[in-house]
Amino acid sequence: MKYSLSNIILSLFCFSLVLLQSCDADIKSYKKWHTIELSFKGPETSETDADNPFLNYRLSVVFKNKAEKYLVRGFYAADGNAAETSADKGAVWRVRFTPDQLGEWSYEAMLHYGDSIALDDTPNKGKLIALKNNKGQFLVTDSDKKSPDFRANGRLLTHKGFYKFKDSDEYWIKGGTNSPENLLAYVDFDGTHRIIASKREGEANTGNEIHKYEAHEKDWELGDPTWKEDKGKGIIGAINYLSSKGMNAAYFLTMNISGDGNDVWPYITPNDFTRFDVSKLEQWNILFSHMQSKGIMLHIVLQETENETMLDNGDTNSTRQLYLRELIARFGHHLAISWNLGEENGPAPWSPIGQNNHQRKMMSKFLKENDPYKHPVLLHTHAQDPLRSQILDSILGFQYLDGLSLQQEERALAPEVVTTWKTKAKKQGQDWLITMDEIGLWHSGALPDSVDSNHDSLRHYVLWGTMMSGAAGVEWYFGAKHPHNDLNSEDWRQRDRLWELTNYATNFFEEYLPYWEMEPEHSLINSENSYCLRKKGELYALYIPKIDNTTINLNGVSGTFNVSWYNPQEGGALQKGSVTVLKGGEIVNIGTPNAYKIEGKQHDWVCLIQKTTN
Repeated sequence: MKYSLSNIILSLFCFSLVLLQSCDADIKSYKKWHTIELSFKGPETSETDADNPFLNYRLSVVFKNKAEKYLVRGFYAADGNAAETSADKGAVWRVRFTPDQLGEWSYEAMLHYGDSIALDDTPNKGKLIALKNNKGQFLVTDSDKKSPDFRANGRLLTHKGFYKFKDSDEYWIKGGTNSPENLLAYVDFDGTHRIIASKREGEANTGNEIHKYEAHEKDWELGDPTWKEDKGKGIIGAINYLSSKGMNAAYFLTMNISGDGNDVWPYITPNDFTRFDVSKLEQWNILFSHMQSKGIMLHIVLQETENETMLDNGDTNSTRQLYLRELIARFGHHLAISWNLGEENGPAPWSPIGQNNHQRKMMSKFLKENDPYKHPVLLHTHAQDPLRSQILDSILGFQYLDGLSLQQEERALAPEVVTTWKTKAKKQGQDWLITMDEIGLWHSGALPDSVDSNHDSLRHYVLWGTMMSGAAGVEWYFGAKHPHNDLNSEDWRQRDRLWELTNYATNFFEEYLPYWEMEPEHSLINSENSYCLRKKGELYALYIPKIDNTTINLNGVSGTFNVSWYNPQEGGALQKGSVTVLKGGEIVNIGTPNAYKIEGKQHDWVCLIQKTTN
């Protein structure tokens, strides 16, 4: 008879508890990196109760094993099934936790009551309300998931300026969508509507309708989640499509009141910042869970430049704390999250009232200190200097900020900007993670395939140029003044070719490069507007927009090197070229790929130069 490792661990765990209690169905088994959801019966209340359940109750749960201890906030869950019932009242209180270690775990839950106690971390403050079954044990065994599901690899954190899975040697590079930024303005989410249509200059115009994603209903598959029988198929199908194209990240706002879309908020109403819409947030979580299962990182943008002082005048006091705590409690258990302080953070001529340096630092600090999982915290930038540098220079070296969600107006300068800020951060003792998330110009961005069929300048400067300069990935902003724009886009297939090109690039980095160990050194190539990422003396990756007697400087490097070629427009396997081996110690010609002309025309190529092992 064969026994699995999980069965052996479970048997040993049961035996260790036999003197305390019988080992039966009460000892539950969960899987590593899978969310555990525990519900408790507490006081009967409602979203609108005069005694505010979001403010005057605090559910805290301690999860621990031999190695680690997590203090996790819970939340009010109405009837416990609000995504289906749209209930706004009930007696269910809930916590979500994602274990990161195998073996035995225990938990203890405490529900405290008191005036504004949700804003207070003092352990024993307030009245302790008895909860049935507030203590327990469980066992964690190996995950049964496969990539791209994040439950196969674990939690994404930052390391040496890149994304890396916790307790793993595996790194992860981003390729995804920045638009529509109002992804959550979806007709099937409870309480979701547009406050007012907008025709302001400098942004996409909107009407009264919000997203339906009807074009992606055909991408929904049997077994995929819905709510209320058949709601959600459009947005769930849209995520399926994005994942099918190899994309792994989506940028979206959780609050855009007074901003461009004016159609996303977590509250019951957009003018009371102390009461949350339980059913809407439960429906959001269905979407988020599906995104994680499809390998899509949640790039959660917490505010817009127009509303960054709406809560507490920009400070992190009561209403901002409540907002952040609620999002962390309900969604922080997900494995792949980046918290973004907000779009275009800081004042600008078109939005002169913005958070100051102290305020953005305190918001970053609060996120890091209250998120039990320490997800990355990023700052979305303005599009050009000196406006951008005036803000960033003052926060360089701040320990609670992990890096930048970069916006850049002129695409040809994007690689240089990435290098500049990575260099500045290193001088302050930090390895900032920088992702190229919004490319300009603001009115155009990444155009539909029907307008820009092969996205040549995006592929050159923004995709390959920034990643070869140390960026940890890209997202594509759709622009404001074209069809299928940043606010009204309903169909990601309008940029099908762009997703393909992005996937070719991220596949190359994942398969062939230890990019986290490499440094940009573009000056080694004689070709104009070319890029070089190298691990000196061992590995060189070159992006060359036009091959014309191209050379690489291998002075000071010994040994011989194999030469291969990669097609950034078609992907596929590495190819051979006219030169197969290079010798170090001098400036050498790298030759050309065997089929470097397509339809009689040259195009861009990537050259991989690897040191031989013999």
